[in-house]
Amino acid sequence: MSVARRSFLLAAACAAFGLAHAPQAAAQSASKPAPALMLAEVYRPGMPLADYWVSEKYDGIRGYWDGRQLWTRSGERIAVPRWFTEALPVEPLDGELWAGRGRFSQTVSTVRSQPPSDAAWREIRFMVFDVPAQPGDFTTRLAYLRKLLPITSVPWIVAVPQQRATTAEDLDALLEKTMKMGGEGLMLHRGASLYRAGRSGDLLKVKAYDEAEARVVGHVGGRGKHGGRLGALLVEMPGGKRFKLGTGLTDAERENPPATGTWVTYRYDGLTPSGLPRFARFLRMREDADF
Repeated sequence: MSVARRSFLLAAACAAFGLAHAPQAAAQSASKPAPALMLAEVYRPGMPLADYWVSEKYDGIRGYWDGRQLWTRSGERIAVPRWFTEALPVEPLDGELWAGRGRFSQTVSTVRSQPPSDAAWREIRFMVFDVPAQPGDFTTRLAYLRKLLPITSVPWIVAVPQQRATTAEDLDALLEKTMKMGGEGLMLHRGASLYRAGRSGDLLKVKAYDEAEARVVGHVGGRGKHGGRLGALLVEMPGGKRFKLGTGLTDAERENPPATGTWVTYRYDGLTPSGLPRFARFLRMREDADF
C-alpha cells in the first residue's frame, strides 16, 4: 500500500471517530529540540565589570534564527510573514523579538498569532545581540555583527547597541535612566566569552529588583472587588515551596488567568526566613509559555 493511500485511510478513520489528525511531517516542522542558547545569570552589586559590554535588556520574546526559520527558546517554530525574514543571512542569529518598551503583551500576541498578522508584525523588531556560529569571543562576534547589520532593506532587524561597562556607579546611573524610560533593565556580556549554551557568568542581567519564575498549580477565588474572578495564583517554586501570588495582576488577567501548569515570572524583595519571596508581585507569563 502506498504512503499516500495509508495517509488517506488514516485521515478517514480519524474523521469517522471524531479524532483530529495532522500529518506527521507537519507536526515535526512545528517544533524541534530547544536551541542551545546562552542564558543569563543575575548580576549582584560588587561583581567585577572588567571586560563586560552593557546593553538594554529588552522586554520581548527570545528569538533564534537558524538561517532558515525563527524559533522560540523552547524550540517552537514562529510563524512570521515572509517579508520579515526573507533578507536575513543564512547563518544563526540570537536576539529578542520586541514591540517596544512596555509592550510585552503585544509582542506575545503577535508571536502567537496563527496565521501571522501582517499589520502586527510591522510593529515588531528583531533585536539581534549575537551570532552564535561565528568563531571567536564576544568582542570579535560583536565586531562581525556590526558589519552584518543593519541591512538597508530590512530596518526592523537591528543590532543591539552595546557599550563598554565602566564602573558600578555608571552602571547604576544607566540602569536608573533605562528604567525611567520604561525599560526593563540591562544586560552584561563578557567580551572574552565564547558562545556557550546554558547559564554562566559570561552573561548577566541587571535589574532594580529580584526576579524569579514559578509554576501555576492552582487558582484562588477572589473576594470583595475581585469576587467571581481570580484573587491569586497558587504557584510552586522550583524547589517545591508554594505561595500565593495575587499582587500585580491586571483585571484582564484575573478574568482569564494563566492556566495550571503555566510558568510565570514575578518580582520580589529578598526572601523570608522560611525561604519564600518577600512582597512577590506578578510580572507576566514566562516568555516561552504556551509555545
